[in-house]
Amino acid sequence: MLQDIGNTLSSAQAVTATAASTYVYDTHSGAIGGATRDISGQDCPLWLNFTVNTTTVSAGSTTMVITLESSAATALTSTTTHWTSASIAKATLVAGYQFSIPLPPGQYKRYVGARYTVATADFSAGAFTTHITDGVPAYTAYANNWAN
Repeated sequence: MLQDIGNTLSSAQAVTATAASTYVYDTHSGAIGGATRDISGQDCPLWLNFTVNTTTVSAGSTTMVITLESSAATALTSTTTHWTSASIAKATLVAGYQFSIPLPPGQYKRYVGARYTVATADFSAGAFTTHITDGVPAYTAYANNWAN
């Protein structure tokens, strides 16, 4: 699996309420002709990889939904949604939890990012890493077990 910083959407991004990913992937559509572009990697599939870096904490039975979106604007406004996760319970969002999905085919606008939609109650802690790669991670992420 090759990982490129330019394909990173979130890097241990702290999420306590609904938020867009810190970074976006620039498909350069528009810059090279056409307003949209299929980036799903037909010959070499691309993957959306998600990892929990810091266990989520909330007073309520909080859930989160992750969406993969594209937009003509870097702020991910007026987005097109390409994929939506099922509702993920707070109890599942523990450090080390990860999943990967093949990037859905379709026409993506210039900027691609993730959105974390927190429901029921806000998190008081939680951090996530999301990136686009050419494969599924072959490692297991573990929570840090030391004090700084």
